[in-house]
Amino acid sequence: MNCSNRDQYYYCHKGSAVARWRRRRRRSAARRGSVKSKVKRLQMLIPGGRGLKPDHLFLRTADYILHLRLQVNFLQALSKIYHKP
Repeated sequence: MNCSNRDQYYYCHKGSAVARWRRRRRRSAARRGSVKSKVKRLQMLIPGGRGLKPDHLFLRTADYILHLRLQVNFLQALSKIYHKP
């Protein structure tokens, strides 16, 4: 097959190691640029998280996760007590 133009070249070599490497590199570059947006999104999710620096935000997030886990465990225990077979 003649792979002279760009589209044909991609079609011929889309499974090659070079093509996979390029796709992986593009994806990782996109992920790196979105760290700030992910931190901002996390700040909106965590109660009291707006305006916190990332290190304090991560500590607050860990505390919030523990708090939610305790709530889930408590509610599961209540449902076992009041569950009528």
